[in-house]
Amino acid sequence: MARVIITLKIMPADPEVNLDDIAEEAKKMISDFSGTIMSIDKQPIGFGLVSIHLKFNMDEAKGSTDALEDMIRQIVGVESVDVIAVSRAFG
Repeated sequence: MARVIITLKIMPADPEVNLDDIAEEAKKMISDFSGTIMSIDKQPIGFGLVSIHLKFNMDEAKGSTDALEDMIRQIVGVESVDVIAVSRAFG
């Protein structure tokens, strides 16, 4: 079975939220979901707001990331979670 590479965009509730804490909790959840973290980037949005772009790979057989997204939304300080990219990894 192939692996898929997924990028999540995690938006904080406000500019004062600690993004490092959110990223650490999200990393643990992704690991529990059988994903492997590839990169974590912070992207400025505007007016001091910064989003987290978290790229990871997982087995395609795992299926949808809906359950993972719902878990990440429960982290204190998270406003929203969106899948912004999905691609299949070959090789």
